[in-house]
Amino acid sequence: MYRTMLTARLCDEAQFRLNRQGKAPFVVPVSGHEGCQIGSTWPFEKGKDVFLPYYRDMGICLVAGMTARDVFLGVFGKRDDPSSGGRQMPAHWGSRRLGIVTGSSPIATQIPHAAGIAYAMKLKNEAAVVGCWFGDGATSEGDWHEGLNFSGIHKLPIVWYCENNKYAISVPLSKQMAVKDVAMRAEAYGFEGVVVDGNDVLGCYDASKRAVDKARSGGGPTLIEMKTYRFHPHTSDDDDRTYRTREEVDEAKRNDPIILFGNYLKEQGLTDDEEIEKLRGEVKGQVDAEVDAAWSAPDPEPETALEYVFGRSGQGTGFKLLEGALQTTGGEATPAEPPGEGAKS
Repeated sequence: MYRTMLTARLCDEAQFRLNRQGKAPFVVPVSGHEGCQIGSTWPFEKGKDVFLPYYRDMGICLVAGMTARDVFLGVFGKRDDPSSGGRQMPAHWGSRRLGIVTGSSPIATQIPHAAGIAYAMKLKNEAAVVGCWFGDGATSEGDWHEGLNFSGIHKLPIVWYCENNKYAISVPLSKQMAVKDVAMRAEAYGFEGVVVDGNDVLGCYDASKRAVDKARSGGGPTLIEMKTYRFHPHTSDDDDRTYRTREEVDEAKRNDPIILFGNYLKEQGLTDDEEIEKLRGEVKGQVDAEVDAAWSAPDPEPETALEYVFGRSGQGTGFKLLEGALQTTGGEATPAEPPGEGAKS
């Protein structure tokens, strides 16, 4: 757990350096969230369970099986980026092999997907669990209500995780909700809500383990609210000085989950300062090597730009939509009829 937390933090530091160097055009930081992400993901069974992270969830993806190189292949938009082959923005995680469902930029869109996947699991009598993570801002979206309500009605094998870092980009909690805890809302959907210190990796693990075991045994969903803090701006394009003070950020850093867990490990006699520094140096060397390897990896070939989007018509060099791709959708998505003769453009 500690090594994975260090890996996430050092990947974050590296991607911010690359952003300032002009090599990484867009970065979504994870620093501050490592405890809640690594702790909550640890109880899941890789190869069986399904993960629906949001864009800040590098730590979740590392636990699920992604590597530092995978992270930077995405940062650089490389051909072998496991999430999209360099076709999406960085931090839009996805891997069919690892059971990570591709996320999207609009907030909370993964939540109905998660409920639907869990419903399919229940219909198939699979002994699998869905984990779905989101920020506190997502809880203001209609998708969030729909997903949680559906999961409660059908008692689905899912655990909902709110990484509450007190801000929906720049909007503080006081402008988001009139209740003390996000977890209080679980009662309205008919299942348990739990509040945990998101800086306590073992506390997050314990709450998650109980919820995952309950979901796997048919006990239905749980909403776990993990109270944490992000140390950096929302993204590399955000200036957080416009909505929070440096004193507030510095105070939050006193509860850095990596420092807290390191202190715990030392108190238990499992490590010491020398071993921690040695491990940090080792992980930093590995991350730096993976950055170099990802930077030198091949870019996507230009001729592959339309793969997975269009299909060749079979004549000439033109492209057309895959046969039947839209024709069967009906409703507003049905292509409009071509204008008749004399119609105005």
